[in-house]
Amino acid sequence: MPLTSTDDIVGPARANTSGVGAFNVVQLEHAEAIVAGAELAQLPVILQVSENTVRYHGGLAPIGLASLAVARAADVPVAVHLDHAESPGLVREAVDLGFTSVMFDASKLPYDENVAATREVTDHCHRAGVWVEAELGEVGGKDGAHAPGVRTDPDEARAFAAATAVDALAVAVGSSHAMLTRDAVLDFELITRLREAVPVPLVLHGSSGVGDTDLGKAVTAGMTKVNISTHLNKLFTCTVRERLEASPDVADPRKYLGPARDAVASEVARLLGVLAGV
Repeated sequence: MPLTSTDDIVGPARANTSGVGAFNVVQLEHAEAIVAGAELAQLPVILQVSENTVRYHGGLAPIGLASLAVARAADVPVAVHLDHAESPGLVREAVDLGFTSVMFDASKLPYDENVAATREVTDHCHRAGVWVEAELGEVGGKDGAHAPGVRTDPDEARAFAAATAVDALAVAVGSSHAMLTRDAVLDFELITRLREAVPVPLVLHGSSGVGDTDLGKAVTAGMTKVNISTHLNKLFTCTVRERLEASPDVADPRKYLGPARDAVASEVARLLGVLAGV
């Protein structure tokens, strides 16, 4: 299955009131696990590489090209997405490498500056046929728009989407990044209002903190692209820890990274089913 446009995955899902899983790649094993899970579920998936991960690897090309290679070898539709990029230069590099979408995060800027910067990025990406996600309010922080009581306003979201011409919008509805427990309280009524107000797919960030039942409710209410990272990283790390504790003399990293990769693949398959309602 060739590398797939993000719009060809997210667009039909929105039309069918279904959810799409977008999972973050930190190292090659993550990309392999996520695609293996999608193949198990026989459902499309989005691989995401964040700007933080780019810094970890010292550049986009090593992890980006690896993710693209894994995507191109898949037997289900796989898109490759740049997540939470604050640098327009990094966005341009992702476009040049062949990423199918980017998430440009200018949310720390004042509203008018956010609009102007995002519109410039959107224009560049659209000329290259690349799908663009943005966010309104500081969804990307550990608190920001996810601090208690902070929510995205539907009228402002509608105006922002129109002014920037983005293809998807990340909104704050009660989830929070990097949660280790799955007990976030989502505002489903607000999700429905946002779905009615905004003509592009909505994106739920911080979904690691949301339980299965509420993930399904969020999709039914209007969320389409659902980002999950910490939940899988927690599972990956716990599996590695268990293997090392069971075999403290092991030297070959494949002996503990392989089982961690398999565990993540199984969970990805399960989560994709939850989001797709199957």
